[in-house]
Amino acid sequence: MRTVSMSGFLRGNVGKKDAKKIRRDGSVPCVVYGGKEQMHFFTDTKNFQKIVFTPEVCFVKLTIEGKEMDVILQDIQYHPVTDNIMHADFMELKADKPIIMNIPVKIFGTAPGVLKGGKVVQKYRKLKVKALPGNMPEVIDINIGSLEIGQNIKIADIPAENYSLLDNKNNTIVGVVVTRAVEEAATAAPTAEAGAPAAGAAAPAAGAAAPAADAKAKAKK
Repeated sequence: MRTVSMSGFLRGNVGKKDAKKIRRDGSVPCVVYGGKEQMHFFTDTKNFQKIVFTPEVCFVKLTIEGKEMDVILQDIQYHPVTDNIMHADFMELKADKPIIMNIPVKIFGTAPGVLKGGKVVQKYRKLKVKALPGNMPEVIDINIGSLEIGQNIKIADIPAENYSLLDNKNNTIVGVVVTRAVEEAATAAPTAEAGAPAAGAAAPAAGAAAPAADAKAKAKK
């Protein structure tokens, strides 16, 4: 798992007035829990760029005035108008205590169904995973190289090792669906085949008219 470093400073006072001052100074009031006691601290807003504004997930190596701990971002609050970060909650990691994280799904491979005109539809971009910190995957790779049109991969199909997937096992993660072009081509094919015998049947009828004409000519003679 990718690890990002972050440093912070203990808050002297915990209250709305102090929190507003911290935000005015370009920092974010935070709390870390999961250990013996909660720690209220603040850190520079820029530190969240490599944690929040990225599709990747990570652990955080948090240093607060010389004390180091491994944590994960558990919750974050934004201003309803400006979208500025207002507050962040972190949880301290314990090697023997399972955690839950939303892990990105990455698909790879070329589906045969796509080569036949189908379209890949990915319904899950992240999956909820429960695991010990040391077993938490950074990404869940899914190979779609065998999918034909109409086939899919469900959560139950993922070979989860050393972790659990908490989403509904019957839900589809990714599949190959039929496109309008393929449907139209499939509809047009039977129509064309049905018309072909009718055209062929007209030829014998035209040929049958020739003997009748010869018979009339002989009768006149």
